[in-house]
Amino acid sequence: MKAMYDLIIVGAGPAGIFTALELLRRGSRASILLVEKGKPVEKRHCPKSEVGHCVNCKPTCAITTGFSGAGAFSDGKLSLSHEVGGELPELIGEDFAQSLIDYTDKIYLEFGADPHVEGIYQGPEIKDIRKRAIQAGLQLVDCPIRHLGTEKAQQLYLNIQNYLADAGVEMLFSTECENILLDGSTCTGVRVRESGGLEHDLHARQVVIATGRRGADWLEKLCAEHGITHKPGTVDIGVRVECRNEVMETINKVLYEGKLIGYPRPWKNKVRTFCQNPGGFVAQENYDNDLAVVNGHSYKDLKSPNTNLAILCSHNFTEPFNQPIAYAQKVGELTNMLGAGHILVQRYGDILDGKRTWPRELARANVRPTLADAVAGDITAAMPYRAMVNIIEFIKMVDHVVPGFAAPETLLYSPELKFYSNKVRMDTDLETNLAGLHCLGDSSGWTRGLMMASVMGVLMGRKLMEHHGF
Repeated sequence: MKAMYDLIIVGAGPAGIFTALELLRRGSRASILLVEKGKPVEKRHCPKSEVGHCVNCKPTCAITTGFSGAGAFSDGKLSLSHEVGGELPELIGEDFAQSLIDYTDKIYLEFGADPHVEGIYQGPEIKDIRKRAIQAGLQLVDCPIRHLGTEKAQQLYLNIQNYLADAGVEMLFSTECENILLDGSTCTGVRVRESGGLEHDLHARQVVIATGRRGADWLEKLCAEHGITHKPGTVDIGVRVECRNEVMETINKVLYEGKLIGYPRPWKNKVRTFCQNPGGFVAQENYDNDLAVVNGHSYKDLKSPNTNLAILCSHNFTEPFNQPIAYAQKVGELTNMLGAGHILVQRYGDILDGKRTWPRELARANVRPTLADAVAGDITAAMPYRAMVNIIEFIKMVDHVVPGFAAPETLLYSPELKFYSNKVRMDTDLETNLAGLHCLGDSSGWTRGLMMASVMGVLMGRKLMEHHGF
C-alpha cells in the first residue's frame, strides 16, 4: 500500500469497477486503490451447492460480497433502458443516461457478455399482454434485457478484474472500510481494517464510495456522522413469487422479464415486479447482522421448472421518521425469527384462507420450492398489513395479465428487501457537500441494478478526468 493515492474506491461492485475502467479507457495514469470487504471473483464460493443449505458464511456472504458485488452471483441482467434502474436519469437527463447505457453495454460485450438481447419481440402476443395490463390498471415498461447468467457473469467479471489488475489498479480484498478521513469539510482518505484486525489510514485526492445495497446501511450512518447531505428515500419491502414456467410461458417468451407497475387500492402505493427469472432458482442471501433475505438467480444453461420474480412495495416515509432502512430490517428480522433464521415460504391460497403452509402440502403440490431449505410457514405474521394487502391486490392485478399467476399453489417467499433508501445529495458532476467525496451506485440511492450502477461509474470516471486532472 502507498501513503497517497490519486483515487480510492470503496466497494468493488459495478459502480466502483466502472469508475476505474473508464479512467483506464480514457488513458488516465492515476494511482487507483480498490478496497473490497469480500474476496476476488475466483475465490468467491457458496458452499450451499455442496451441503444443500445456507451455512451463513463468516465474515462475509460470498453471494453478496466480493469483486462485482452481488452482480457475480445474481441472475446478471443488464436493463438497457433509462426507464429502469433508479433516479440517475432525473439528475443527468434521460437522453444522456440512455447514451451512457448504450456505451456501457458495449463494454460489457467486449468482456464477454452474450450479444443476444431479450425482450425485443414485437409479435402479436406483446399487444395482447399490453392490452391486458391496461385493463388491469398496470403499466407495462418496455425494457430490452441482456442476460449475463449467474455462471457466465462470474467469468465476465473475472475478465474485468484481470484487466484492472494488469493495468496497475491496486486491489485490497478482505479489507473493510471503517470510516472516511476528514480535514475540515474535505475528505482526505479512508480508514480500513484488514481481516486480521490491523487498521490503516489511507489517503487520496479523491474518494469514491460505491458499497452497493449491502453497504447502504453503513453509508447512511456515515452520512449522519459526518454531515454528508442526504435524505431518507424509498424502501422496498416485498416477496419473491414462484410459479410454474407453464403459467409464465408467454410473457417469458416475448418479454423475458415483464416489468409491471401498479398502484393497488386502497393506499395506491407503488408496487412493481422486479428481477424475473424464467427457469430460475430462488436463493438466500445473508447480511452482516445475520439477516437472511430472499433473491432470485437465473443461469444460462441450468434451468428449473419454475419462474420466480420479486413483487416490491415502495414505502415513502415523512417526518419525523428518518430510518427507512432500519424499518425494513426489522421486518426482515421478524420474518427470520419465524423461520428460525431461514427464508419463509407460503402458498398464496393459504394466505387467502388465513392459514399457514405445512411442509407436507408443499411436497405434493405442482409448484415445488427451488429454495430447498425454505421453511413453510406464515409470512403474514411478520409482514406489515399495508405491504401485505398491497402485494395481494397486486397479484390479483397481475393475474389478469398472466392467467394462473394467482393460483392457490403459487409460492410467496419472504423477506425480499431492497436497501437503497438513503439518497445522497449530489450535483450533476457527482459531487457531495464534502470536497473530494463521491457516492455512487445503489448505496447512494440513485441507482437500482447492475446497468445503472455501471453507468454511474462510467460517468464518475469521466468527471474525474474533466474536473480533477486524472
